[in-house]
Order: sequence, then structure tokens, then C-alpha cells
Amino acid sequence: MIDPDEGPVLYAEPGSTWWPVLWGPLFAAAGAGVEALSGRVHGFAWAMVGLALFAMAAGWVSARRKICAVALTPAALHQGRESLPVARIKAVTEVGTPVGARPLGGGWTVPKKTTEVPLELDDGTVVLAWAADPVALATALRHLVTD
Repeated sequence: MIDPDEGPVLYAEPGSTWWPVLWGPLFAAAGAGVEALSGRVHGFAWAMVGLALFAMAAGWVSARRKICAVALTPAALHQGRESLPVARIKAVTEVGTPVGARPLGGGWTVPKKTTEVPLELDDGTVVLAWAADPVALATALRHLVTD
């Protein structure tokens, strides 16, 4: 959760949009439509299928919005459930990616459909920030960090 005292959000990615929750009801409606072409429609069964798929998609989207969200404020870089104070970031440009560099956010690797942005910290370690638009994140970070 972003603290309002951290200042304005300079860069943000939600992790996922909510429209995938509509897939289940649409698939169920399509199934009921195909079934209607052949005779009797089992409306209650299709409603339960649509509801079950809706619930599973809602859980998936909710998890992605927590685990894959990115937000940058003048005070901190929030990656998933981990926050890194901007004051700890020493360099954004010309940072190599050593083998075994730890991705931010608590996962083993950066999330799918994101690209890593290596960051050198004040203690000399390199961590991997990540974003769907790594150039925009790196640009926003460069404005806050003096290399």
C-alpha cells in the first residue's frame, strides 16, 4: 500500500486489469448458445459454470494486482509487496546484471511480460526492478537518482 505522505505517483502499473473476470460468463453464455442450437438449455448449470469461472478469474486478477503492481513515488519504489526507498538506489544507468541478482517483489524471477531494470544500491548490491515498460520506469528513476 502506498502511503499518501510519499508524494505523487511518478510511474505506475496495475499488474492486471479487471476485464478478464468477464471471460467466464462469456464462455458460459457461448456454451449455452451452442447448447440452444441442439435442443434444451441447462440454464442453471451454465450459470454455475459462469459463476465459477468468474470467481476463479477474480482471484487471479486480485492476486496479479497485488503481486505484479509497480508504483514509483519520490520516496519509494513499490514492486509487488516489497518497497525500496529511493534513497537506497545509487545507480540506474550502466548497471550490469550479475548472476543471481535478486528480483524485487519477493519472487524467484521477474514476473512474466515484464523486463528487468537492474539497480545498484548504496551497499553495492544489484537488485532487479521490473516493469512492462522498462524504459519509462528507468527514465522516471533517473529523474530521482543522481548517477
